[in-house]
Amino acid sequence: MAKKDAAKRVEKEAKKAGKAPKAVPKTSKRDDILVATFDGPGAKPVLRKVAWPKVPKKAALLQVGACGVCGTDQHILKGHWPKPLPWPFTLGHEIGAVIVEKGPELTEDFMGKPLEIGSKVMIPPLMPCGSCYYCVHYPETANKCLTPVYYGRYLGFDKAPHLWGGWAEHVYVDLDMLPGTKIYKLPDDMPLRLGALSEPMTSCIRAFNRAKRAGGFKWGDTVVIQGSGPIGILAIAAAQEMGAGRVICVGAPEAPRLALARKFGAEATVNLEEYKTAEARIARVREIVGGFGADLVMDCSGHPTAGPEGMEFLRDGGTYVEMGQFTDAGSIQTNWHRICTKDLNVLGSWGFTGNDLPLGVDMLYRTRGKYPYYDMQKLYPLTEKGISEAVADAMAMRTVKSTIVPFPELVD
Repeated sequence: MAKKDAAKRVEKEAKKAGKAPKAVPKTSKRDDILVATFDGPGAKPVLRKVAWPKVPKKAALLQVGACGVCGTDQHILKGHWPKPLPWPFTLGHEIGAVIVEKGPELTEDFMGKPLEIGSKVMIPPLMPCGSCYYCVHYPETANKCLTPVYYGRYLGFDKAPHLWGGWAEHVYVDLDMLPGTKIYKLPDDMPLRLGALSEPMTSCIRAFNRAKRAGGFKWGDTVVIQGSGPIGILAIAAAQEMGAGRVICVGAPEAPRLALARKFGAEATVNLEEYKTAEARIARVREIVGGFGADLVMDCSGHPTAGPEGMEFLRDGGTYVEMGQFTDAGSIQTNWHRICTKDLNVLGSWGFTGNDLPLGVDMLYRTRGKYPYYDMQKLYPLTEKGISEAVADAMAMRTVKSTIVPFPELVD
């Protein structure tokens, strides 16, 4: 059987290298792989069985330890994604996984770190092609690649071998089939549930670096984070690690989100359920910040009305970074005179490039004992009921980061 063959290869490779084999990841006793798909916005998840695939020379099969439910996943299921999608397909792009089978020519990750069976890895959802206009001429914005590989979004279930998203037992990667594919090796002792936070943390770091490059974020600055979901919580940690002097969070509800924001180091929080109008929130934030306003405001909420409100949190000459509007949640009325008269920097940040990824993984790994990352995550099984509950709880803000766990023994 294919899974037994993979286990034998681990032992064979280890003996050849003259070292003790790594622990072989546990797998189910059948050859079929469970994959969750959705038929369209508002649809319920459907678990399908997929045959264990053949793994060619530059391919690998990754066993999923943990995969987060992203805000983008939620918006897609609400019908907010602005481009056509290949329904049915498998969602899930915040993946922490382990290699259980690989081809002989897949020997290192895209940063040159060696890969073997048993290596812990993550795969970024957006993988630039490396050869289009933006990749060649503007590599710092390769996140705007014209022909990217997109796991958990643009690869339909109909495409063999049908393992293209993280809400599944396994994910398939193939550098010959999809040359833009990037695999990133995690530290050997990094828990996969922590590795599954690499993608959102890296997005936060890139957004702050956008502000730094524009001269809008300096050591000791006062930062206001709009949104207390997973991106907002991770942004609180990233802001502090990158030099913020003070961090304030605006969001809701108090439990579990704002309470966790303070555990992550937010000096103060402003509850949307208590301060119910933009005017009340602006007054409260300015009262907390004091002086003339915050130096930097970052929107992590994904709500269209956050922008005009957040710009009023800023001092004149401050910087506003929009990183939360990954999907088209609608238009709003705004007065651009305020941008001009306040002399603001207004920046957008879309995901990240491959070169940003080591920063996110390193920050998570280095600060794993400093911030309560696991308190963000509520774990759900890979069942139709489990996935439905994970999505529903995330949408209702009953969780901070719903996380789907196909194999509980792999998560830590």
